[in-house]
Amino acid sequence: MFNCFLKRGLALCATLMVTMPAWANPLAGVSNTDAVAALRTTLAQGADVAVASLGRPDGFLGNPAARIRLPASLENSKGMLNMLGMGKQLDELEVSMNRAAEAAVPQAKALLKKTIQNMSVTDARQVLTGGDTAVTDFFRTKTQADLYKQLLPIVKAKTGQVGLAQQYNQLAAKGSKLGLVKPEDANLEGHVTNKALDALYLLVAEEEKSIRANPMQAGSAILKKVFGGMKQ
Repeated sequence: MFNCFLKRGLALCATLMVTMPAWANPLAGVSNTDAVAALRTTLAQGADVAVASLGRPDGFLGNPAARIRLPASLENSKGMLNMLGMGKQLDELEVSMNRAAEAAVPQAKALLKKTIQNMSVTDARQVLTGGDTAVTDFFRTKTQADLYKQLLPIVKAKTGQVGLAQQYNQLAAKGSKLGLVKPEDANLEGHVTNKALDALYLLVAEEEKSIRANPMQAGSAILKKVFGGMKQ
């Protein structure tokens, strides 16, 4: 009985979408070509802005929203570690974490651009009419796993230059088994890579929100045409 109602409901939704009047469909007057171009341009522009902002000296360290902090287990023990004379090492570790992220992020650009070019018509029409960060959220599901694999070795090379990083990983691994350290904090390189990606997508999302809010200021004819038309 439930399956019957579900099928009828889906059929009704499909019918409503087909018969939806033009005024109720923001992309009614937008061609598939323009929809895909707008999606790709939004992502490309967001990626350019994010990489340019983060992938430079102090791109992470100098940005409070992007700066990568020590894992919670280290941060919570900071007072005791300072008393043991390890304050300087902790500071060096935090700086190295952010320098690692700054070095890694530019390497993501090629993969981001490749993924952008593979976005389809279906992708475009679905996400362009979503929320303020729908394009970025969709993009994240498509790229995060591959970007993590790509950035992790770069982060490892940078953080490995600080001896405390290796000590932390050894202690955190034991602490994780005992439930004293969160799984996501048990590996320093993984922590840094995940935080770097969080910052990357955050800046892409901010650019997307800016484009949606002010398409006429986006500096692109296709963005003005598609997003400007959606706002009318």
